[in-house]
Amino acid sequence: MTDDDESTPAKPLVEPADGPPRPVVAIALVLGVAAVLTIIVIALNRQPSQGPVPVATLPAPQAGSADCTELLAAAPQSLDDYRRAEILEPAPAGVLAWRSDTGQLPVIMRCGLDRPGDFVVGVPLQVVNDVQWFRVADAGLVSWFAVDRPVYIALTLPDGSGPGPIQQLSVAIAESLPARPIDPGPPR
Repeated sequence: MTDDDESTPAKPLVEPADGPPRPVVAIALVLGVAAVLTIIVIALNRQPSQGPVPVATLPAPQAGSADCTELLAAAPQSLDDYRRAEILEPAPAGVLAWRSDTGQLPVIMRCGLDRPGDFVVGVPLQVVNDVQWFRVADAGLVSWFAVDRPVYIALTLPDGSGPGPIQQLSVAIAESLPARPIDPGPPR
């Protein structure tokens, strides 16, 4: 052995760690991946389908009228918790839709319909913000028909959706279309 060999310290058998212990890194990595996956799963489950709303075509002979065009332009972008939504093509004329972020059924407005068959002399009407409405209930849905304007307007909403949508649409109807006397069918 030379004098130089004696002055050089011997290398340790185990190198000192440059960072945190490997188990801590592994746990942090697993927790990070789990958090990202949880956020993705929650986001996918919270967002209902945001594609266009399918709307069936119904006879609406006045859907292209100036009155309906004016109402469509005046209708609000939101009705309570519902936001204006695109309608699946081919979209019927005179129709608007609003969708909720909670996944409920959409709210559908139709303008220019024929007089509702059940709208006859003697049926009860409700006045909401100066608009007279006739109510028709079906399984899980309620349709309200504005019957005192130059055109018939239907607002179909999920049962239990509250008064907000009809109140807000009533304001748009009252501001954009003049009132006229009701014209119910003959009593049955």
